Amino acid sequence: ADRLVLVTVAYGQEEPLEVVTGAPNLQVGMSGQKVVLAVAGATLVDPYADTLQYKKLKRSKIRGVASQGMVCSEKELGISDEHEGIIILPDDAPVGTPLADYWGDVVVDMDLTPNLARAFCMVGTAREAAALTGSRLTIADPQVRAEGPAITDQIALEILDPDLCPRYSAALIRGVRIGPSPTWMQQRLRLAGMRPINNIVDITNYVMLEWGQPLHAFDYRRLRPRPGEETPAIIVRRARDGEQMTTLDGIERTFDGEMLLITDGGGPVAIAGVMGGEESEVTEETVDVLLESANFQFISVRRTSGALKVPSEAAQRFGRGVDPELTLVALRRAAELMRTLAGGTVAEGFADLYPRPLETPVLDLAASEVDRLLGVRLGADEIAGMLEALGFSCEVLAEPADTVRVTVPSFRLDVRLVADLVEEVARMYGYDRLPTTLMEAELPPQERNRPLELEERARDILVSTGLTEIISYSLTNVESIARLTPGGPTPPKEDYVRVANPLTREQEVLRQTLMNTTLETVARNLRFTDRVAIFEIARVYLPVPGEPLPEEPTRVAVALTGPREPRSWLANESTAFDFYDLKGVVETLAAHLGIAALSFEPTEHPTFRPGRVALVCLGGEGIGVLGEVHPLVADAFDISGRGVYLAEIDLEALLAGAAPTERYEPISPMPAVKEDLAVLVSEGVPSDRVAAVIREAAGELLTDLVLFDVYRGAQVGEGRKSLAYSMAFQSMTKTLTSEETAKIRERIIRRLADELDAQVRS
Repeated sequence: ADRLVLVTVAYGQEEPLEVVTGAPNLQVGMSGQKVVLAVAGATLVDPYADTLQYKKLKRSKIRGVASQGMVCSEKELGISDEHEGIIILPDDAPVGTPLADYWGDVVVDMDLTPNLARAFCMVGTAREAAALTGSRLTIADPQVRAEGPAITDQIALEILDPDLCPRYSAALIRGVRIGPSPTWMQQRLRLAGMRPINNIVDITNYVMLEWGQPLHAFDYRRLRPRPGEETPAIIVRRARDGEQMTTLDGIERTFDGEMLLITDGGGPVAIAGVMGGEESEVTEETVDVLLESANFQFISVRRTSGALKVPSEAAQRFGRGVDPELTLVALRRAAELMRTLAGGTVAEGFADLYPRPLETPVLDLAASEVDRLLGVRLGADEIAGMLEALGFSCEVLAEPADTVRVTVPSFRLDVRLVADLVEEVARMYGYDRLPTTLMEAELPPQERNRPLELEERARDILVSTGLTEIISYSLTNVESIARLTPGGPTPPKEDYVRVANPLTREQEVLRQTLMNTTLETVARNLRFTDRVAIFEIARVYLPVPGEPLPEEPTRVAVALTGPREPRSWLANESTAFDFYDLKGVVETLAAHLGIAALSFEPTEHPTFRPGRVALVCLGGEGIGVLGEVHPLVADAFDISGRGVYLAEIDLEALLAGAAPTERYEPISPMPAVKEDLAVLVSEGVPSDRVAAVIREAAGELLTDLVLFDVYRGAQVGEGRKSLAYSMAFQSMTKTLTSEETAKIRERIIRRLADELDAQVRS
């Protein structure tokens, strides 16, 4: 209230208005300044509200003095959050003109698809608009007046990782005066959705919007030389794991070894292509500016921006791809603006390292190829005209006839194939003009695909057991895979098929197992339910040394956890899934596929709990594993405190043992004879081995064999166990007598004694 002043405002009417204001940039004795006036009845943004709210301006009294309007700040007009002072217009602003007429402009809001990165600037948009409307576009190459000493001896520039930084250019502007940028520039930046900061920063943003090349301004005097040297240094390198820097937003950020940094002789000064550092930022005290104009690999910028959660304007552009030939163009434009708008002196020349020059593709496009892909007959001259309008260099060849040799411009990073050129022709010709043709040929007869039929059959069988099928991403990351081996090292990415352009850091390699993605699915589902019974049939990708493509076998994964039966009015409580439920699912799958030779053997596996894991075998060969997930693995996947049972089987190997046709056998009309047999064997003899001997000794008359009891204790002695089996004997032609079954029983007992040193337990 102590700063309030009464101002008289002439606004084109007969009588001026008196307005009370507390703006610090209006003082007693000032006159002739051009301001923005809102009269009673105008609707303004409430600058004191926490959220966006509007208020209607009324005549009021402030400390007993009538105020008939308001001189406005940017915040009250909804332009920006600036509310410290009112807007001061240029001296040539016409009094009495509505602000919309004085400042008004047309804003075109474009929603660009990722393949239109070239149009992410005014020049690129103008180039597209000119081509599509048949207009002529003239773009002047920016020039700069350089009057200072050569930059060569004033900055030491080095690129240590050219794979992530193909080009780095810099200009030096000395003696700048930091202040607000001109009103016209501020207004254009605001209309583009950017907040004006100062003339140097505004120029970098303005040139980025104009040419599409992100720039960054360093305070040159804050850049440090290498130890033992005097010249300030810029080194482009990968970060060291755990390296830190405070960025322009005041947040301290930690980097990993895959992130690219801009450093000086003392440490990081910027995150390449993402955001600058606080220590080297341009401030009101800045006098000398080092202007960066570089080109960074788009995958690296996208990864870094995503990992650090910094979606800056620069990162958005670099993440889509920027023309490396723009660095010097943007430098000349920005340096000249800094010379004229900030009073700086530009050093002679530029520091420019370009270790990986962009290759210029040259493609031969035949008119017949356009006809083949688009169904439109166009002449070579017509095709060349369309492409030249888009900035391509074209030469119509005499031989082969009707062929255009096309040189792709540097700003078209998306054009590398002949098909890409045909797409450009289609855009220029008009998709709406392309003919629609129905298929005329008959569909060829389809051959029977037995592997696919068996795979679908396996799906049906697993669904019939009560499982739900899942479909997860084939892409994963080595950190997730490492969780399958608690305490083990993270596998190197080089051992996997890597994706050249991953969407996220979580999806950068192709999986070699279904286990980790299945357990991740279990963890997600356990947030909403206590019972999970799922399976997935999918490919895994195994690199082959010396081969460009991996092997892609199909596997099946099954996971069970929680109560065995879903909760219902019949069963509010249910016993939990266990190892034998999972084993039963695998046995059911094999049985319905007609596979009789499936067996299980004890094994060890780091993902599973010791003693509760089995190797799934077919014909004596291991084809998979099943068991209870190790508690440490469960902890790693955030599913601890419960039994989780997991299986993974080579489905192709399993289906190879499937019966070629389903066999049906008649049911015997004769009664079955059932007997029990308990045998003592050594602890190390598996029950499957005992059952196999019983089946071999009994022959075809043994129709059913079930293990129904396992006993260990003092009565059988240490190191031994009792296995009790229920046997069913049945003939297709007659009723078996007790003498016949007794002979079979004796034969079984002899074979067990001879092969397994087993004794009958009475």
